[in-house]
Amino acid sequence: MALACEAAAGGSGPVFPDLGAADSGPTLIESLCMNCLQNGMTRLLLTKIPFFKEIIVSSFACENCGWVNNEIQSAGKIQEEGVRYTLFVSSKEDLNREVVKADCATTKIPELDFEIPPFTQKGALSTLEGLIDRAVAGLEQDQPTRKATDPDMASKIEEFIKKLMKLKDVEMSFTLVIDDPSGNSFVENPYAPQKDEALMITHYKRDALQDRMLGLQACTEEETPQNTVDDLRNEVLQFGTNCPQCNAPAETNMKLVQIPHFKEVIIMATNCEACGHRTNEVKSGGATEPLGTKITLRITDPSDMSRDLLKSETCSIFIPELEFELGMGILGGKFTTLEGLLTDVKELIVVKNPFFAGDSTVPERSEKLKEFGQKLDEIISGKREAHIILKDSAGNSYLQNLYAPDPDPEMKIEKYERTFEDNEELGLNDMKTEDYKEQKVDK
Repeated sequence: MALACEAAAGGSGPVFPDLGAADSGPTLIESLCMNCLQNGMTRLLLTKIPFFKEIIVSSFACENCGWVNNEIQSAGKIQEEGVRYTLFVSSKEDLNREVVKADCATTKIPELDFEIPPFTQKGALSTLEGLIDRAVAGLEQDQPTRKATDPDMASKIEEFIKKLMKLKDVEMSFTLVIDDPSGNSFVENPYAPQKDEALMITHYKRDALQDRMLGLQACTEEETPQNTVDDLRNEVLQFGTNCPQCNAPAETNMKLVQIPHFKEVIIMATNCEACGHRTNEVKSGGATEPLGTKITLRITDPSDMSRDLLKSETCSIFIPELEFELGMGILGGKFTTLEGLLTDVKELIVVKNPFFAGDSTVPERSEKLKEFGQKLDEIISGKREAHIILKDSAGNSYLQNLYAPDPDPEMKIEKYERTFEDNEELGLNDMKTEDYKEQKVDK
């Protein structure tokens, strides 16, 4: 695998070219056939599926015994947070939802006490019905052997397979849970850009066990940089990473910046020399505020588009006139203008939506998304009045007041007490910092 990656990265182009690119050819590697123990040939192709992720396609063929084996492995970037999708299935239309399931994801159906552990299946792009069919096929695979060696077990599995098949009739509602610590799984929202009441998306921080499962290792205390805050303010830090577009090696610049009348933020920017892709992200450099913040702005003039805006990764966006809601963590942290934020929303929902074009297109859905994009353009150009609401449970988001130091008549800033669910998403319920005392353990 390492030789293949080195061979693919030998040129100046991207490591993972787009699927169907003219210059993308497989790498040939002589390999051992596990069927006859003779040498065969493996063809390895590093490519990128549009609107999805990077993959590694491997195909092995043995000329001696004719054995063939084909595999697809994910090469996508591990996200900063894990994601958990909880879908309440109540109709047959829900079975047609597109699902991207990473190989490290856990799939559960609580009503049947059914679970597919991580790394027991390869990653797949399918539908909910396809996931059920795949689970049934896996259970049926060794049934002939079980019927001969353990008839009781085979009978129980046969009964359970019938229960799984009945789910496809949706005679009773059930719940599907996909928990992916890598953050690369996805369940389609057919009502986009509106909120899907049947689908709940939860982003969470991985624990140490999940990091080890994904092959990630936390930085030890000896490896932690000892720079002071003053040093960080005057220094641009650099560290190696991979380009999110082509996965080629790139450099990320990071700097601590003080925003006047607000707080410190960390600005991160990556520029890829291989494909020219640029990305930037802003993270809060301070602690979680004791109260959440809700900022409501009534957009009445095109000049409102020039307001500076800081959206943290814990901030949700609402546009009531369009019945639009964007959850926390989806666009990440951004320091931009109001126009830049609305443009990014349009690009995410309309331009980069994999179900807006291609084989997955549904005419009614495409027309709805196109209409949503036109309404956003009208808001940006000042032809349509609307409200934008930034709700940040961590209190780390900011919208510029054009009338400062006087109050802004079109903007309302509210502080609110976080709910138990808000604290759970921020990981605060399990933290105890008050009256903390070190406990001595008797040896």
